[in-house]
Amino acid sequence: MSQTVLTAGAPHALSRFRLIAACTIGNALEFYDFVIFSFFASTIGAVFFPAQDTTVQLLLSFGTYGVGFFLRPLGGLVLGAYADRKGRKTATVLTLFLMALGTAMIGLAPTYASVGVAGPLIVVLARLLQGFSAGGEVGASTTLLAEYAPPSERGFYGSWQLASQGLAVLAASGMAWAMSSLLPADQVKAWGWRVPFLIGIFIVPIGVWLRRALNETHANEDDTRTRSISSLSITLRDHLDKVIAGVGMIIGGTASNAVVVLYMSTYAVRQLHLPPTSALFAGLMAGLVTLVVSPIAGALSDRFGRKTVAGISYLLMALTIYPAFLLLNAHPLLSTLLGVVIFLGALNAGGGAPIIITLAEIFPVEVRATGMSLVYALGVAIFGGFGQFIVTWLIAATGSPVAPAYYVIACCASTLIALFSIPEMSRKVLS
Repeated sequence: MSQTVLTAGAPHALSRFRLIAACTIGNALEFYDFVIFSFFASTIGAVFFPAQDTTVQLLLSFGTYGVGFFLRPLGGLVLGAYADRKGRKTATVLTLFLMALGTAMIGLAPTYASVGVAGPLIVVLARLLQGFSAGGEVGASTTLLAEYAPPSERGFYGSWQLASQGLAVLAASGMAWAMSSLLPADQVKAWGWRVPFLIGIFIVPIGVWLRRALNETHANEDDTRTRSISSLSITLRDHLDKVIAGVGMIIGGTASNAVVVLYMSTYAVRQLHLPPTSALFAGLMAGLVTLVVSPIAGALSDRFGRKTVAGISYLLMALTIYPAFLLLNAHPLLSTLLGVVIFLGALNAGGGAPIIITLAEIFPVEVRATGMSLVYALGVAIFGGFGQFIVTWLIAATGSPVAPAYYVIACCASTLIALFSIPEMSRKVLS
């Protein structure tokens, strides 16, 4: 195999900016698409799922959003193993194109009114394709970033995976706000909701250009051990404890992200009865806080430890999210909404930034992409992909507008327990 293989932390000629941008742009595209889908969930529900009950429409829309997460574990296994065998860079280019194809399919899908059930089936197929590609993207790209980064700054470098999600939220919120502000409601429903999806496709050529400069950090194609035994077999045989701990660690951030960053705009409109423009401001604020706080949290984890920064953040999230929802419902104002989003969004970023790089650090190099992809895909598929569906159902089933807080508290408790079972990885040289 004629590839340049770097050891972890090896010197390289890439600028820090281009390295981080190249490794995170695929994750940004993935999250941009998911956020756009969340913002237009009610519209998509009305266009593709005719029903008399708007709650049923919304549940069907969120169900379609969540179905893509079913294929995340499969994508994590297939593409993670591909990244360990063929190289991280090769895998990230492939996932970028697959995600773009899924985004285009949603943006161009015919409506139920025009082609019947074929319309929603195309959307479901697109979400499945996106889920498959996303399952491998985060593992391959985070692994690449971890293996390029100096040991003393790995938390900071890795935190940009989460920060890129904040940037995606800002872009998606801005696009949704533009469509809602510039177009009347009937035109948004007719075609305006499609525009943000189609614009997202233009990220692909930028991503390909950025990733051209990357070298492979590791590939097992000539390794007789991984040629005869799959990386999944090695991961499950030798590192099952790390897989279980990793899934437990990611649950808290996944649930918090689903509620605080993605669902809060829908919650503001349906439960607090705020206008859509106010809800979009909440999305913009969530994105901004994630973008700003994530690198700070990553840098702090380099200095004080991943477990310390993540543990404090998720403990505070578990203790404060219930009072925050009580406050929102007692004072359903834009100022209250923004204050809650800023506070909870900062805790979400503070915990998520150290966790995402830790998931790559705990696995050895020969199965790092497979292990990271598997853990991330399982945790996100179960507790993130259906997070908005679960909290919408919880509110309807319990009649309690603070039900989303129960979900986040339970998931944060799982993360806090899992943190006790892993070693501290900050500043360690990766094996």
